[in-house]
Amino acid sequence: MRPDSAAILWDVHAAATRVAEFIVGLDEAGYATDSLRRSAVERQLEIAGEALNNLRKSDPDTAQRIPEISRIIGLRNILAHGYAVVDDSVVWGAASQRAPQLLSAVAELLAE
Repeated sequence: MRPDSAAILWDVHAAATRVAEFIVGLDEAGYATDSLRRSAVERQLEIAGEALNNLRKSDPDTAQRIPEISRIIGLRNILAHGYAVVDDSVVWGAASQRAPQLLSAVAELLAE
């Protein structure tokens, strides 16, 4: 792994950790009605997606070790550019199911 890749992965790790913190105690219905938390989660998912997009450009070998990296980057693009079509249930799924998996994968890479 390239030295600058570790810095990018730390950013992803921090964003995924924040997502987990922001949804503690929520279910999908609670998430859908809490605009502040929705905004916070969406922003952290954007950060993670942008960082992974940068990683994919600068260190493709490390990037390919991130499960579903294309989907994460795709969600970032929707959040950043397709705000009118953001589906809260899709974001909730990313936050509650995919972010913990991302956190685990990134932690493994950082431990190397």
